[in-house]
Amino acid sequence: MSTFLARVGRFSARHRLIVIGAWLLIFTCLVGTLVIGSQNGAADKASPSVPDSAASQALDRMNKEFPSTGSAPGATLQLVFQPTSGDVTAPGTITEIESQLDEAKSLPGVESVSNPFDPTSPYISKDKSIAVATITYGDLNEKQQVSDYAAALKLQSSAPNRLGVELGGNLVPLGAPAPGIGEGVGVAIALLVLILTFGSLVAAGVNLLVAVFGVGVTVVGVVTYGSLFPIGDNAIILASMLGLAVGIDYTLFILSRFRTELRSGKSVEDSVARATGTAGTAVVFAGLTVIVALVALLVANLSFITEMGFAAAAAVLVAVLLSLTLLPALLRTMGTRALSKKQRRQLLAGHLWVEGTAQKRGILRGWGSVVVKRPIIAMLAGVTVLVIVALPMLSMKTAFNIPGGSDPSSTERTAYNLIVDEFGGVQSPIIVLAEGSNVADKTAAIESELGEIDGVQQVLPAEISKSGTAARIIVFPEGGPIDQQTKDIVHDIRADATAISGVHVEATGEAAIGIDQDAALMSALIKYILVIVVISLLLLIVLFRSVLIPLIATLGYLLSVGASFGASTAVFQWGWLDPLIAAPQGDPMLSLLPLLLVGVLFGLAMDYQVFLVSRIKEMHDRGMDPQLAIREGFARSGPVLIAAATIMTVVFGGFATGTFAIGASIAFGLTIGVMADAFIVRLVLMPALLSILGEAAWWMPKWLDRIIPTIDTEGHALDAADEGQDTTAPDRRVLETV
Repeated sequence: MSTFLARVGRFSARHRLIVIGAWLLIFTCLVGTLVIGSQNGAADKASPSVPDSAASQALDRMNKEFPSTGSAPGATLQLVFQPTSGDVTAPGTITEIESQLDEAKSLPGVESVSNPFDPTSPYISKDKSIAVATITYGDLNEKQQVSDYAAALKLQSSAPNRLGVELGGNLVPLGAPAPGIGEGVGVAIALLVLILTFGSLVAAGVNLLVAVFGVGVTVVGVVTYGSLFPIGDNAIILASMLGLAVGIDYTLFILSRFRTELRSGKSVEDSVARATGTAGTAVVFAGLTVIVALVALLVANLSFITEMGFAAAAAVLVAVLLSLTLLPALLRTMGTRALSKKQRRQLLAGHLWVEGTAQKRGILRGWGSVVVKRPIIAMLAGVTVLVIVALPMLSMKTAFNIPGGSDPSSTERTAYNLIVDEFGGVQSPIIVLAEGSNVADKTAAIESELGEIDGVQQVLPAEISKSGTAARIIVFPEGGPIDQQTKDIVHDIRADATAISGVHVEATGEAAIGIDQDAALMSALIKYILVIVVISLLLLIVLFRSVLIPLIATLGYLLSVGASFGASTAVFQWGWLDPLIAAPQGDPMLSLLPLLLVGVLFGLAMDYQVFLVSRIKEMHDRGMDPQLAIREGFARSGPVLIAAATIMTVVFGGFATGTFAIGASIAFGLTIGVMADAFIVRLVLMPALLSILGEAAWWMPKWLDRIIPTIDTEGHALDAADEGQDTTAPDRRVLETV
């Protein structure tokens, strides 16, 4: 493979204008297709639902038995009044509230406003401390949703303070706000890290340029697909994050090897070919591992999860292709400007970098020596830190969505909680579907048994279908749909599905659907982790020709994922670091979060593992003893790994400072995961365990060694091709470009 990739790199370097033009043409075609597709109307966004769940099936059967009549109701908001003194029925208070209701009727888009004091349908709490009015809207487009909701918020904020008005509900679909200063600072620091790593602004710029261009191609491609077929926003989020992460890593790895080859005296074109043949092989293998793992999301058997996997896999594929084609073309254009001024002067003076010789100095070589000399202490310290950080994971709670909005301090959440506290779960009732030939005769008994379940506040009279074989019963729980007591009610109904009055009953509604969605995602997560473990073990065995190294790498990855889960739980569920994290805290974690973290962190962990150990293996294959190979491989690959991890940490950390709860929780989990995997698992645990194992680390059963293919990441085939060439002096073509 190394020979083939070297030819690809050399071809791209020689025909750089064609390669650059081809990628620009691809991007332009995607944009054109997107424009044409958008003119025909965008496809509906895919709904993240679990269609085969018990609650969804019950809802489908209920809709058939109780078809809706008339037009579908419009969106609604709730005006919640909680006077600071007295009760809502005081004459002066009623007058002020009705004045606010009159103003609400004049809001744009409003069709009707209910009166909580209407004797036929009062909406007043028992202690008369709260009154609720419902604002009903007609059909609204996206622009009207934003403007009409802003008008309603203005009404709420301008109301007299003594009325304590809160606005429940939201007309605007959930979406990420515009990027803030934190994201910009993160990208700026990433560029600074690249400049410090390379000592060259040109090299740093090319690294970011290729990665960002890859994200652009991927996002435009995914959005273009979404203009033709339904696709969810989460697929775009995962593809963007993973595409940026691996794009920076792959480009950084090949660019670093290109600089090394230049310093050894090879020509620019030969350096491009050599870097693409060696580092490119590792990139292809790392990318292939991640792509296979992402496609394996098919095991979840959930359409919105599958589309996330395929979109992210496309992002990784684009990053690999760009690093093997566009990057070599740009490297040929840069030439020796990829080196720092000092390195160019050394090259001009004939001071060459000789690959394979031991380095005498260097912070990373010193760190590697410390870990190698005290491997047991280093291993125990690293594992202890990761386990402690992961412990909060044991109390992690998840929810598919958070009722009342994602911000606990918003007026939307305050209104929702006030209604729950005073009226129970009227906003999210449990809908019970009873089915049987004689169901009409047993509705009274069913209602009585449902009312005896702990946590049930009220059971409305049953509605019988026209066929007479189904009854719909509305159950109001005491709490909201994600409260444990409400979940227990659903579980109790399902546990006695055939025992309640001798008919079959099933629960549906927001709480039941949320339970099924949460369970489906947790099952998908477990399956996915098992698949990832198997894939990483098999592919890393092929790459490193070792049984123990893949096992260590996979266990280390699981530790870093656990640390990510634990830290995210402590911060976003428990409320730690509240002064530092601007996003809302205190809610259960988003059900999709663990799946997203597992996917992105696996991609980064495989990058770091391949970058680090492939260099150690190269030194070992050159004849160095295990401990010296660890030190030298560590010293050569460590700067690249640290630079890549630092860039990801500051970029994700920038997003973690945002106010968007979902985006901040994902970014924070990735920040902790990257730090744990790169700086503890790869830079502490891996060299420590390799030192403890010694030669045993590279053990492979003879029967297995004979049947697995050889992946040449060290460039042995290229070495053979170079035999007989004079490599003791710098290539004249290099000196001419310095």
